[in-house]
Amino acid sequence: MKHTLFALAILAACASGAQAQPREPGAEAAAPRQARAAMPATVQLAFTPWDDAEGMIVDGIRQARQQILVQAYSFTSRTIANALIAAMRRGVDVRVMADREQTFGGESSRIPDLVQAGIPVVLEARYQSAHNKVMVLDVGTAGAAVITGSYNWTYAAQYKNAENVIILRNNPDIVSAYAANWRRHYAEALPYAAP
Repeated sequence: MKHTLFALAILAACASGAQAQPREPGAEAAAPRQARAAMPATVQLAFTPWDDAEGMIVDGIRQARQQILVQAYSFTSRTIANALIAAMRRGVDVRVMADREQTFGGESSRIPDLVQAGIPVVLEARYQSAHNKVMVLDVGTAGAAVITGSYNWTYAAQYKNAENVIILRNNPDIVSAYAANWRRHYAEALPYAAP
């Protein structure tokens, strides 16, 4: 069952109006920036294994018209990979960034399939885990959205794990923030190269 809510998406447990604070050069890496304030959005939710989160993600991919920016930790879902390939074939600019260790750590990674289909892929190697699970859809358009949550782009996330997916729409600031974060990570990522 899909859950659709029209509500405030509370993205951080912070006081209203809090702003991110820049770090001083040389500041401790363990000192994170202050979280952003709450932002209103249209929210769609799914919880696995009960809800069809994979179907909700694929529907989001099908609705994209211009661009899909993907951040992946583990990516083994053939269904999601095929939806991204189909989006690229219909003219959507699909770009994928994945965790390097997870990409080459198992036989069932779909990242090589995406590369073979012509989707540009870069790998994050700077972090112990590039653990983001994000898709940014059509930033700067009326249909802009962010798909995120604990859900990896995997078969296990739908059928074996207890996971959550959230799609945030109707808030350009949220989409822009996720797109900016994607670009920041992309700037540090390495081109895909099979081992």
